[in-house]
Amino acid sequence: MAALAPARPRDILLVEDDAADAMLIEEALLQRGAARTITVVQDGIAALEYLRTADRAWPDVIVLDLNMPRMNGRELLSVLKDDPELKVVPVVVLTTSSSPDDVSGAYRRHANAYITKPVNLDDFIHAVQSIDTFFLDTAAGFPRDGDA
Repeated sequence: MAALAPARPRDILLVEDDAADAMLIEEALLQRGAARTITVVQDGIAALEYLRTADRAWPDVIVLDLNMPRMNGRELLSVLKDDPELKVVPVVVLTTSSSPDDVSGAYRRHANAYITKPVNLDDFIHAVQSIDTFFLDTAAGFPRDGDA
C-alpha cells in the first residue's frame, strides 16, 4: 500500500449524500495517506455554499456523487466548470451510475476521472493520485479575488 501514497496528502471536498459511502471513502483516503483533510457535504447546494465562503481555501480535489437530492452531481459539475474560478478545482466523479450517458456527460463537463460504485478502493486512490500527479503538481494555483 505504500506505493499508493501520493507525494503529499490533499484537502478533499466529498459531496456524498449516503453516510455509509462517505465513511468508506473517508476511511480509504485517510488510511492510504491520500487526504490531509476531508470535508463532507450532502448535496450540490451545500458544496457551493462551502466553496463560496470567502475566507475558506478551496479543496485540492472534489469527489462528487451524481445522484443526490436538491442539486445533483451533474448540475453541480456544470456549475463548477462554468465558474471561471472554480473550474480549476479537479473533480473525481464517484457514483453508482455506469450509464454511458452519465460517463460521457461527466467528461463533457470536464470531470477529471469517473469511478463507479461499488468501488475498488485501489482504483479509486489511483484515480485521485493520477490527478495529483498530472494536474495538481503541474498547474499553477489561481488566487481567489482579493488574495495577494
